[in-house]
Amino acid sequence: MNEVGITSSQPPPLFRSQNEALSFFDELQPVVPAEMIGLWQGHGIATGHPLDGVLENLGWYGKRVHPDLRADALLFRAGPGRLAAVDPALIPLELALWLSRFGRTRIARNWFTYLQRAVRARAPVSRLKPLPFRGKTSTAMIYDRQPIIDHFRRIDDEMVIGAMVVEGDGRFFFFLLRRASPAPARA
Repeated sequence: MNEVGITSSQPPPLFRSQNEALSFFDELQPVVPAEMIGLWQGHGIATGHPLDGVLENLGWYGKRVHPDLRADALLFRAGPGRLAAVDPALIPLELALWLSRFGRTRIARNWFTYLQRAVRARAPVSRLKPLPFRGKTSTAMIYDRQPIIDHFRRIDDEMVIGAMVVEGDGRFFFFLLRRASPAPARA
């Protein structure tokens, strides 16, 4: 258990506001890019952002970081035991934010099941590198063809919290990533 009372088996509490989530985020320590290599299972953290609950409704699994620090930014369940990487550049971001209420419906989930093939990524769609954010330099996932950066901070060795920043939007989408594959051996 860390200083805020979170163990790796439980997600952080629901936050009443983005400011409360930011205060929690700011207390955490940075992550080194190489520590992010592997498969991560994701879970959104509700803070009042329009995307709260949307990714989970659409079958979001998480993220995968390759040894060259290129990453599959959006992995979705694509059947039993299968994951599909989606290219966020093929999803109109402003429309997704505007239609976020629809994104939490059963109809959206069904449609997305069929649309997944059309928006599949052909290769990793983002890269990891250290970037300063809110007073600390930590790992960031920079999307190749969308104005999105996910900033990460460590909760423990198996879990990080992410703050997704969309250029020009003052809101943050928070999510939790829990390691789903063993960490690579350190050299």
